[in-house]
Amino acid sequence: MRAFNERASINAPIQGSAADIIRRAMIKMEPALSAAGLSARMLLQVHDELIFEVEDSEVEKAIPIIVDVMENASMPALAMKVPLKVDARAATNWDEAH
Repeated sequence: MRAFNERASINAPIQGSAADIIRRAMIKMEPALSAAGLSARMLLQVHDELIFEVEDSEVEKAIPIIVDVMENASMPALAMKVPLKVDARAATNWDEAH
């Protein structure tokens, strides 16, 4: 039990910070997509992943915007010493994306 509590006390700030960053990305996402004139919609969050519905004709324009918002979500509140890196890909369903 003690080992579990020690791991939990170390992981809590890390996982909490990651959750805060993904929430910041979610808040910033719709305005960024709208400003680019895109009809893309965020559908779902799964852990540290965001799932979008994007028209085929908008995929090439949407992916760099989504990546930029996610990689810079902590700014300006928190300047990260280690950059966040995001992988993004288009697929016709969630299973195909993995």
